[in-house]
Amino acid sequence: MSTAPQPSAVPQPPTQPEAIRAALAQVAPHLLADFDRDRASSTARARAEVSAVPLRAFTEAWAVEVAIARHPETAARLRALEARAGEVTDLGEARNITAEISRIRNAAAAEAGIRTAGEASK
Repeated sequence: MSTAPQPSAVPQPPTQPEAIRAALAQVAPHLLADFDRDRASSTARARAEVSAVPLRAFTEAWAVEVAIARHPETAARLRALEARAGEVTDLGEARNITAEISRIRNAAAAEAGIRTAGEASK
């Protein structure tokens, strides 16, 4: 009887749709339907706009999602922060939550090899 690999044991894939989908199937299979819908939508937008930008944005966004999902504790923390963000009424707490979400997503982007807007200005 084989067991599924631990998410962090799955390497970060290259920023290519099939590689990202294969990794996602291992670390967060519950997201595959969203990935497929987003891929179809991005492909349609790319064709309509005659531009690769929608596909690049799609692959970069999903590479970040895989980077997060590869670390279950981080993914759980992010989900908790996002849920709390929808409920918080204190501005200071909202800022703290936003800052932590940003740190998690920026770290995941770096792990995925994606430059963030803050890095591009450096």
